Amino acid sequence: MKKNTRVLIDTNVLIDYINAREPFWQNAKDIFKLCEDKAIYGCVAAHSIINIMYVLRKDFSPAQLREILVHLCAVLYVVDVTRYMIIFALENDLFGDFEDFVQAQCAQHYHAEYIVTRNCSDFRASPVPALTPEEFLALF
Repeated sequence: MKKNTRVLIDTNVLIDYINAREPFWQNAKDIFKLCEDKAIYGCVAAHSIINIMYVLRKDFSPAQLREILVHLCAVLYVVDVTRYMIIFALENDLFGDFEDFVQAQCAQHYHAEYIVTRNCSDFRASPVPALTPEEFLALF
C-alpha cells in the first residue's frame, strides 16, 4: 500500500476506537494510529462527528467527549457535507440507507481509495470500495 493512501473511516469504526469496544478496538486503534503517524490520510464525514457526539454522550462527560473529538478532528480531515450531497442522496435510491449514501459521497469528494467500515454490505453501490478494518490492515 502506498504511503499517501486516503481512506474514509466510517462512524462505527471511530466509535469502536473511542469507546474501546471489544472485540473491534485493536483494529480501530491501529487504523487511527496509521492516520496519526501520517502513514495514511484519513477523513471523517462532518455528520459523523455529530453522530459520535450523540451516541457517546452517555459514556463520557461533555468535556471529555469534546476533547476526544477535537483530537479526532486534528488527526482526520473533516469532509463537509454539502447541499448538493444531501439533495443527490435524497433523489437516489442506490443505497438502502441515506446516511451511508452521504458517507460514500464524502469518501468520493475526499478522493478516498477505501471506506473502512464494519458494514461493507451497506456500501455495495458505493463508487469507493469498502473494506473491513481487518481487510484494510491486511493490505499493510
